[in-house]
Amino acid sequence: MGMTMTQKILADHANLKEVKKGQLIEADLDLVLGNDITTPVAIREFEKLNVSKVFDSSKVAIVLDHFTPNKDIKSAEQCKVARSFANCKNIKNYFDVGDMGIEHCLLPEKGLVTAGDVVIGADSHTCTYGALGAFSTGIGSTDMAAGMATGKAWFKVPGAIKFVLKNKPSKWISGKDIILHIIGKIGVDGARYMSMEFVGDGVKHLTMDDRFTICNMAIEAGAKNGIFPVDDITKGYIKNHECKTIDKSHQIFAADEDAIYDETIEVDLSELRPTVAFPHLPENTKNIDEITEDIKIDQVVIGSCTNGRINDLKIAAEVMKNKKVAKDVRCIVFPGTQSIYLEAIEKGYISELVKAGAAISTPTCGPCLGGHMGILAQGERAVSTTNRNFLGRMGHVKSEIYLASPAVAAASAISGKISSPEEICEEVGGDTTC
Repeated sequence: MGMTMTQKILADHANLKEVKKGQLIEADLDLVLGNDITTPVAIREFEKLNVSKVFDSSKVAIVLDHFTPNKDIKSAEQCKVARSFANCKNIKNYFDVGDMGIEHCLLPEKGLVTAGDVVIGADSHTCTYGALGAFSTGIGSTDMAAGMATGKAWFKVPGAIKFVLKNKPSKWISGKDIILHIIGKIGVDGARYMSMEFVGDGVKHLTMDDRFTICNMAIEAGAKNGIFPVDDITKGYIKNHECKTIDKSHQIFAADEDAIYDETIEVDLSELRPTVAFPHLPENTKNIDEITEDIKIDQVVIGSCTNGRINDLKIAAEVMKNKKVAKDVRCIVFPGTQSIYLEAIEKGYISELVKAGAAISTPTCGPCLGGHMGILAQGERAVSTTNRNFLGRMGHVKSEIYLASPAVAAASAISGKISSPEEICEEVGGDTTC
């Protein structure tokens, strides 16, 4: 019986010739991840195990990103616990203020995740790394503790949905529009405990940043993980992001021709339009042409582990160049990592965004989870490139979040209402002028 891409990775790490949907396995881990919120809880559970050290100090990563720089005494205490543990256990891949980034942008950049890996993280959006051809999934802090101690984790082997991406997307269609379209089609539980495997000729038209975004939001469809095949674009990224702290080798897995899928869904990328998820679920989507009313906004957030990468900032800067953020709109930009921040400065994206009236922050999850640096008041509306728009997610329970791509977010910041980049930019002689 053939196996999917995810099943082949899991079989390899469980030292089995094959695995089947629903089978319980114990797999070896290549990386265990925690952040400033989840790591302190994991540390308490780790200490109950009465082990003196982690299974491999080079295969544990701790990233302080959610409430950092510390927003209050509680977050400072949380970070202190994680910092002390990292020092005590000689954690090789510990990232703090000044050297940190948003974890799911940072780890691929550092080369800590590569093709064929099995990764668990005490953060639901750990599924991001499927863009690299890895099996990665979010777990709880107790599982993080066990993973740090043993280097192993139990899994129920997931089934899979095959998403066949066809044709080339148009100018303003990005990974965010693609995944919002898919979630709008199948619902927030449409891939519950499944692997979302993306294939087809359309994949070659997607940048790595697009793929990271799509896999990042697999969890918003209820999926166990999202994963892309390893092609030349993936290999190029891996080569350009070789790990500096540990020796990493990648292994390429591909689905068998006779792999069994629960469902196959085709998506014609050429037909997609900029897509927005309305409150209060990512499945509540409309394409830009279906929005007939003026939806005035108070805030725009561009960044996060979903859309804080260099192409995201490039697109936002392109749309906002030589324009001004609308009166009464706050526009906040969060680069994904220090390296992305620096590259955006060097390429002029940050200066364009600042000239337009955007505020630029150090890398942090900040407003995405209603943490800090962008909390919404009662009755306020935000267009955000983050991944969740649950009730009260970014502040007051009577605020509203509209999820969108960087292009739509930037256009909306300029117009003061939810807008398409096509309303801000126009095609002139084959070139786009904004």
